[in-house]
Amino acid sequence: MLNKNKKPSRVLIVDDDSSVIASIELLLKQNGYQTISACSPQEAIAKFADSAIDLIIQDMNFSRSTSGKEGLELLKEIKKSHTAIPVLLMTAWGSIELAVEGIKCGAADFLTKPWDNQQLLRTIETCLQLNQPIASEPTSRAKLDQQFDFDAIITDDPLMLEILSTIGRVAATDAPILILGESGTGKELIADAIHNNSARKEQALVKVNLGGMTTSLFESEMFGHVKGAFTDAKQDRQGRFELANNGSIFLDEIGDLDPASQVKLLRILQDQSYQPVGSSKTRRSNFRVISATNRSLDEMVANSQFREDLLYRLNLITIELPPLRKRRGDIHLLAKQHLKRVEKLYAMQDLGIAEDAIRWLEQQSWPGNIRQLTQTIERAVLMSGSHRITAKDFISISNNKDSSHLLENVEDAIFAGGMTLDEVEKLMIIKALDAYKRNITKVAEGLGISRAALYRRLEKYGINL
Repeated sequence: MLNKNKKPSRVLIVDDDSSVIASIELLLKQNGYQTISACSPQEAIAKFADSAIDLIIQDMNFSRSTSGKEGLELLKEIKKSHTAIPVLLMTAWGSIELAVEGIKCGAADFLTKPWDNQQLLRTIETCLQLNQPIASEPTSRAKLDQQFDFDAIITDDPLMLEILSTIGRVAATDAPILILGESGTGKELIADAIHNNSARKEQALVKVNLGGMTTSLFESEMFGHVKGAFTDAKQDRQGRFELANNGSIFLDEIGDLDPASQVKLLRILQDQSYQPVGSSKTRRSNFRVISATNRSLDEMVANSQFREDLLYRLNLITIELPPLRKRRGDIHLLAKQHLKRVEKLYAMQDLGIAEDAIRWLEQQSWPGNIRQLTQTIERAVLMSGSHRITAKDFISISNNKDSSHLLENVEDAIFAGGMTLDEVEKLMIIKALDAYKRNITKVAEGLGISRAALYRRLEKYGINL
């Protein structure tokens, strides 16, 4: 786990239970750490002042009181003079709210008792890695490409390059990462980049679209089920977390998760253990969680729509992607790259784009971001029949509301029949299947969703290919 050429990290363990201290000390010493222990906040402050400490593991209670007040006071005292030293809190499941309060006071993370040894080691190493000093020199695309695999991300924008630099730094850790950004900004591409630059890259990146998952299916889909667990459970089925063992799991549209499912998700994120539906046996999965949403989770927490403790479990690192309108310098790169993709997709050759077309693209607001840009380019190629796209081609399709074969007659159907949102979505999928001659890859791209999300919707609406 540790680099043998580096000086061993020193960990201060603070707990009033001597057996807890002994257990953690033994674990850490076996894995190359140096340890110092203290049984009270006063002793911890004294030893902290006399020694060079790299990380602190501390309990929240040091007397019969279970309020956690002593632990919070110790944490605040440490953070007064040493804000950079990571503090890892140990708490019981019943005091998760207390741990969240500790995070607000500056703690790096928290684990529940009883802890899992491997998870504790991974958390310690993650905290230490994230605490390494950051290089101050300017980030260049050439330098990033020498160090990391960012081939799928097209950008030369300074803000995006800073984001890629952050990704390169945190990808090697097991830190949970929350990706924020408007729809179509490339959150899934960022998740791919995080996984592909991590130590888990040889294992699976399991992608789950929580926005298309019903409450009743959450447990079976995420944790799996055993044969006979319910009427249609005719055989054992692996859940997404089991499939992600030793790899990563990408939870897209995390903001759409219902409250009951949020509790179930929080529990597996706490100790990486779960029980398949219909089973009494607990299983473990060593996964790294990456999540994404286009919603404001802070606002949802304030409105009691999203659990605050779950948010802190997900966002040890937060990456916020800028909308396309704030990185207009990338539009010409994205346009030319997508033309190459269209060439392969439709077996076309020598597609090009005029300078006036680039200027027109750069002047648009792009509320749908990169997804809308790529769909607009693809539509212009197909509608114009030309190998060189001009501004006139884009203006033509933007002025013609019926130019998109996916949207034809949908507006009339909505208002004439009073369709529900599900009915509209089903109609769009059916029209896309017809337009793309049931080519699943092209249908998913045309609708701006993943193939997995499309298959879930086909099953949901009973659409038979």
